[in-house]
Amino acid sequence: MGLLSILRKLRASPEKELRLLLLGLDNAGKTTILKMLASEDINHITPTAGFNIKSVIADGFKLNVWDIGGQRKIRPYWKNYFENTDILIYVVDSADKKRLEETGIELYELLGDEKLQAIPLLVYANKQDLPNSLPASDLAQALGLPTIKDRAWQIQSCVAIQGTGVKEGMEWACKTIKKK
Repeated sequence: MGLLSILRKLRASPEKELRLLLLGLDNAGKTTILKMLASEDINHITPTAGFNIKSVIADGFKLNVWDIGGQRKIRPYWKNYFENTDILIYVVDSADKKRLEETGIELYELLGDEKLQAIPLLVYANKQDLPNSLPASDLAQALGLPTIKDRAWQIQSCVAIQGTGVKEGMEWACKTIKKK
């Protein structure tokens, strides 16, 4: 199951290590994205009660991806993982319109934290294959992403269970870091 063409460009010694923080509400698809990046089986995914960490080599970088659970009781602990973050990845279930306001509130709390100040933001608009999912452009407007002026940001449509759009998001993240 060929996931990321950038993973095919494996290098024995990556140029730089990056820390990617993967956040979002529970059931948004964070762990599925993480497992797709690591080319692991996605058939048996359970809710993340704490965190998962995977390292993958991509485009000359060693990406250390931290997937932190998104249940309401875990979210207050997210701040314990902000230190030394290079890219913030926020995953949104595009079909869960009932929780759109909640996910927006959580995202803006993250963006307001001084430890994440100016950290590039990649938003995955996940579950684009489901009926009634918001297109990425509508989701960007609903979340107010065009008003973000203090950091680079990108919204990427994706279907994590198929790997669709995951590669493009990671390519943007690697390109953005190279520009720094």
